[in-house]
Amino acid sequence: MFELPTQLPSEIVPLSWLLGVWEGSGILDYAIGDTSVNREFGHRLSFSHDGLPHLNYSSYTWLEPVPGSGSDEKTPLMTETGYWRLSRPQGPGDPGPGLLPAEGEHPFVTAAAVETLRNADGGFDIDVTLVHPGGVAEIYLGQVKGPRIDLATDAVMRTQGAKAYSAATRLYGLVEGHLLWAWDIAALGQPLRTHASGRLKRVE
Repeated sequence: MFELPTQLPSEIVPLSWLLGVWEGSGILDYAIGDTSVNREFGHRLSFSHDGLPHLNYSSYTWLEPVPGSGSDEKTPLMTETGYWRLSRPQGPGDPGPGLLPAEGEHPFVTAAAVETLRNADGGFDIDVTLVHPGGVAEIYLGQVKGPRIDLATDAVMRTQGAKAYSAATRLYGLVEGHLLWAWDIAALGQPLRTHASGRLKRVE
């Protein structure tokens, strides 16, 4: 049985069901013109915290061997890293920008204070920042409502040499102890469409 770490920052509590290391598999299914890429992949996902009011995120995927290929070798596919937090204005009680320390008390240290951030839909607005090693950074806006998270890109930034990638949505949900997720993307000149989905089990 998974037990939540003690002394969680109050702002992390609405996202605390994500904490831990998750592992499982997924299906990549993306059409590019008349060509469709369909592969099974493995996935290891980690959500952790370091005492600050956000979750640290790390994702690693690999392609499973093609059936009948005679090979059992897994091929590294993609990694991403980032941060998940409740959406709110940063104030004097928050550190930054850069290494500037906070001035004064942090404003959301109690459950009652965090409750004031609840939105009209009964959930909490969240910001998610993700970075890919191929020169892409994404900023997602969305909400967490119970064991469900809906996200859509607010901005996608690419380096000059990055592949074309313009928008995405992501969905996460806790169903019978498993983390289910789906990711739609607009990339390589294609409109927003189904890209990948997976089912993960908490392993740590």
